[in-house]
Amino acid sequence: MNLVTLKDWSAEEVATVLEVSLAMKADPDRFDGTMKGKNLALLFQKTSTRTRYSSEIGMLQLGGQAVYLDWDVTNFGLADLADEIKVLSLYSDLMLVRLLKHADVLKATAASRVPVMNGCCDRYHPLQGLADIMTIREAVGRLDGIRLTYVGVRNNVCNSLVAAGVKVGMHVTAVTPEVNPAAADEALYEEARRVGLFDEEDDLAAALARSDVVYTDTWIDMEYFTDPDFAVEKERRLALFQPYQLNAETLGSHKVRIMHCLPAHRGYEIDGAILNDPRSIIFDQAENRLHSQKAVILKLAGKLL
Repeated sequence: MNLVTLKDWSAEEVATVLEVSLAMKADPDRFDGTMKGKNLALLFQKTSTRTRYSSEIGMLQLGGQAVYLDWDVTNFGLADLADEIKVLSLYSDLMLVRLLKHADVLKATAASRVPVMNGCCDRYHPLQGLADIMTIREAVGRLDGIRLTYVGVRNNVCNSLVAAGVKVGMHVTAVTPEVNPAAADEALYEEARRVGLFDEEDDLAAALARSDVVYTDTWIDMEYFTDPDFAVEKERRLALFQPYQLNAETLGSHKVRIMHCLPAHRGYEIDGAILNDPRSIIFDQAENRLHSQKAVILKLAGKLL
């Protein structure tokens, strides 16, 4: 079993990981030693804070070990990806890959002889999606019938929220004036529409009025802040997305839980003060990456019934 996208998992599999994630947080000692003697390989082509650390610490807390491989200091950039993955899987019990392209995640999964987790690619971020539904369940007490508004660029995180929503009965509204072409998944959106769990909205205020949760993610990639060649693109995005910033004015008195997968670009997609707003569950969401990650490790290792 692999975790490439939540589209591939059943509702029962998602529910199992969700319940174990909550149990992990409530009673972590119960799971001590469950991965003793096991090794998790972490192959990262992209930078990371939460995915890397939750995986390394989570594996350690379960009694196993994680070994981190930076793409730039290995032979992955020189050799055939499938060959290198096959070799890496001979040394490992599990593998987590954080790659730029979804096609490469699929290639890695096909070549691996051990279970593979997608730690983020340009199309999906399933580990984030699982931590997100754990956080909503923890904060609100349910998932079925929850209405979540996602605002910003329609991207890998949005896709994983939609895919998770289909499994747990959570409705997602996309307030997304722009879709990342690499992330577009019309089949996913159509399936979610078919079961009444996805729609699109241009008016953020109207969406918030009927929402339990509002969720945003960065809409200016980090390179736009440092590369002068992207100055024009940065300004275009600022002009397009600024009206959709989560701030005191746009959120008003709406009784919504506020989420962000982090890192946040304060003053862009979200005003800095909102991260610590009483309605914010952003840092609970970040903490839950650890508990959820541990549950996924056990699931793929065959430790959960």
